[in-house]
Amino acid sequence: MKEPAAYNDNVFINCPFDSTYKPLFWATIFTIQDCDFTARCAQEEDNAGDVRITKIIKIIDECRYGIHDISKADLDQNSLLARFNMPLELGIFIGAHHFAPSKSYNKNKRSMVMDIEPYRYQKFISDLSGQDIKAHGSEVSRVVQNIRDFLATSSRRKLPGSAYLTQRYETFQAKLPEICAQLTWTVEDLTFIDYVNCVTAWIEDNKV
Repeated sequence: MKEPAAYNDNVFINCPFDSTYKPLFWATIFTIQDCDFTARCAQEEDNAGDVRITKIIKIIDECRYGIHDISKADLDQNSLLARFNMPLELGIFIGAHHFAPSKSYNKNKRSMVMDIEPYRYQKFISDLSGQDIKAHGSEVSRVVQNIRDFLATSSRRKLPGSAYLTQRYETFQAKLPEICAQLTWTVEDLTFIDYVNCVTAWIEDNKV
């Protein structure tokens, strides 16, 4: 099977999409893009004709790297049930690598798992024991550092330092309302693609 276009630049984001997590989600997108990779996730397409899990599998297949945040382990306030989307997508990503033929491009997949605390996952996904889980403490700067270090180590590319990337992210976020106003958008209503376009345009105008 032919390697998908831009496979070695594509980074699959598997994380919560709720409003409380949005600052970390946006920091994740920005860091990936500012490191000259391409952020991908299930929110990039909105086709009612697609089966959601099929769409996710297709995106995973097109991404060499995967960033998985399993920190959303609490119960939903309405259903009083846990949400299992993140562990499911992590399992698909691991399986895509593990079961790929020896010479398949998917054997090159690399993934990083994050949680709020280093060993909390052992209480709800004990099968991950032995994995090097990165803690972020719900702090943007630690998310940026984890992602930057993972991409630099896995790709062997020379990337900017995490403190520098964090500073650029904060500068961009302060500028975002102005960028949106110029486009007649509102920050609160940005879709994934809208936000990526804002990030991409800002990076293009603020290259070092």
